[in-house]
Amino acid sequence: MTEDEKLHEEAEELRRETADGAPELAEHDRIAELEAQLEEANNKALYAAAETQNVRRRLEQEKDQASAYAATQFARDMLAIKDHLERALVAVTDELRSDKTASQFLAGIEATARELESVFAKNGITRIKSIGEPLDPHRHQAMMEIPSDAEPGTIVEEMQPGYMLKDRLLRPALVGVAKKPD
Repeated sequence: MTEDEKLHEEAEELRRETADGAPELAEHDRIAELEAQLEEANNKALYAAAETQNVRRRLEQEKDQASAYAATQFARDMLAIKDHLERALVAVTDELRSDKTASQFLAGIEATARELESVFAKNGITRIKSIGEPLDPHRHQAMMEIPSDAEPGTIVEEMQPGYMLKDRLLRPALVGVAKKPD
C-alpha cells in the first residue's frame, strides 16, 4: 500500500466515523436544546409563581390598610362634633357652673366629651401634641407667627387641635408659631 492509498483510506475512515457519529452528535444537540427549553420553562414558572405571590401579598396589604383606615371620613366628621363640645365647655362661665340645673346639663356634656375621647382612643385616633413642640409640617399647619421669647419655630398657640388615625394624619393642628420679637 502506497502512501497516497494510506492517506486516502484514513480520510475515508474518518469520513465514516464522522458520518456514524453525526446522528449521535445531532441527538446530543437535540438533548441540549430540550434541556435549555426545560430550564427556560422552569424559570418562567418560578417567575410566574413569584409574581403571583407578590400580587397576593400586595392585595393583602391593601385589604389590611383599607379595613384599618375605612373609617377615616367618619372620624373626620366626628372631629367636628368633638370641636363643638370642647368650645361649648370652654364657653361656660363659673356662674353657670354654680347653677344647679346648668351644672347637671354641663355634667352631661362633659360625660359625652369623655365618652367620645374614649371611643377615639379605642379606634386609634389620637390628638397631636402641639404647644411647646417645634413646628412639624407633616402634623402642624402654621396659621400665623407670634412674637415671643420662645425659640423661633416653636408652637406657642393652638387654634384647632390636630389628630392622627393610627400612623396617618387625620387633620393637621392649626397653630401659631413663635418668632423673634421686633
